Amino acid sequence: MKKVVQLFTFLFLGTAVYAQSQNEIEGVTDQGIEFKVGSEFGFLSVLSHKVQFDQDGTYFDYAKDGGQDVLFPFKRFTAEISKNRNTFVLLYQPLKLESTVTLNNDLEVNDLVFPAGSAVNLLYGFPFYRVSYMREMIKKDSKNSFEIGASLQIRNATISFESTDGSLYRTNRDVGPVPAFKMRGRRYFSESFFGEFEVDGMYAPISYLNGSDNEITGAIVDASLRTGFEINRNFETFFNVRYLAGGAVGTSDNENGPGDGYTRNWLHFGTVSAGISYRFNAN
Repeated sequence: MKKVVQLFTFLFLGTAVYAQSQNEIEGVTDQGIEFKVGSEFGFLSVLSHKVQFDQDGTYFDYAKDGGQDVLFPFKRFTAEISKNRNTFVLLYQPLKLESTVTLNNDLEVNDLVFPAGSAVNLLYGFPFYRVSYMREMIKKDSKNSFEIGASLQIRNATISFESTDGSLYRTNRDVGPVPAFKMRGRRYFSESFFGEFEVDGMYAPISYLNGSDNEITGAIVDASLRTGFEINRNFETFFNVRYLAGGAVGTSDNENGPGDGYTRNWLHFGTVSAGISYRFNAN
């Protein structure tokens, strides 16, 4: 945790120091504080999703065998505060995939076997919170924008397997920080019509970040393309496609439950959504 904070602080301060120096060089004037809130709603498709608990456990394919071959509801909420060329973003992403399946093969999770032919309730809950800081790299008098910065994401995972008769049960829970780089850009094709991209991403040895002696590797990617229309200076609507991926592989030394602490979990999701945003104190 200490190294995560150090890395995020390094990314944050590096961008902030650069921002301050650019303000001084360019003589940026104080333009006041601007607030922006947004939400989007749509559907999520599981492109690939596999998980394994324990070295001898089953590498379970949710898309093939776990009932994740359908569309799931998707939603996301953001709040931003900007001053001059600096922006802070707070994001909340609910993510809860539930299904019930009859197993084609034995499923072993942390030394417990769910036999083939049995019915199992599956829960994959992975909501997360993310705070970001970005610095505008294009001069403020340009309507187009390109921002770079850093994010700190807090995962809040609950992964459960339960037989429908309640006799067999395994759950894995985890809360932890994930630092990432961030960039966002917007280009106007007319006075009101725009295109936008946004990326958060990091590939890193988690063992270094959390101080563990065990080798654990993790990654996140949250990349989107958006097209939208400004109805007026305050209000805009948009259509968005997103690629959301991540996971980790390795053995945790903090495992207290059954099993040896080994986890392999990789997901690749695609989303399609529509949304709105509203800007307060717009100049």
